Amino acid sequence: MALRNDQGIVLRGYPFGEADKVVVVLSPNHGKVRAVAKGVRKTKSRFGGRLEPFNHVDLVLYEGRNLGTITQVELIESFPRLRARLDAVTAASTMVEAADVVAQEGESSHRLFLLLQRGLRALDGGAGGPDLVTSFLLKLADVVGVAPALAACASCGRSEGLGRFSFAGGGVVCDRCRVEGAVRLRPGITERLAVLARADLAEVGGDGGDLAAEAMGVARRFVEYHLERHLVSLGVLET
Repeated sequence: MALRNDQGIVLRGYPFGEADKVVVVLSPNHGKVRAVAKGVRKTKSRFGGRLEPFNHVDLVLYEGRNLGTITQVELIESFPRLRARLDAVTAASTMVEAADVVAQEGESSHRLFLLLQRGLRALDGGAGGPDLVTSFLLKLADVVGVAPALAACASCGRSEGLGRFSFAGGGVVCDRCRVEGAVRLRPGITERLAVLARADLAEVGGDGGDLAAEAMGVARRFVEYHLERHLVSLGVLET
């Protein structure tokens, strides 16, 4: 057991004992890190609000057998403008929830950390809307190796006759490879998904109307299918 320095984005926390809290942090070097913040639930906690979700923090941890203990916290980035908008908070909650699902303890997570950081910075800079969440989810799928095929058939690689989308099959499928459960999407949805998969998060914005909402629904179903997990925060976004 020893002291170590780390950094990461706070994903969530939950009560531990009478006054403590377990804080879950996404570290670029160590993946998902769980550590106890002692006395943080007290009014006069020395950590203040530095361990709230979305905060990018620098930590000093005392490593334990099961849970580390946070001994020092310095705030690196707090995304204050994000917190002033309910829609941005909901989108950020979706991002950290999805990152929490895929992050592994003790494994390097540089790409995932940078993706989450870019998503929060985009929200803090004023971006928002369904397209931003869709873009984030598609990039998340790419980080974990399950990005949907959007330009060619997921089964045979053909680029013609891509009339349906299969969540189980991995993306768009041609008429010859149509499988049970493949759905026909509205014209323009697949093209929109392809654009958002490549887009810079900082440049994605606007509500986008019904097409954007439908594209986000497709991205959500695809990610939930492959992660085998329901994203609660996204349900709030779609209401």
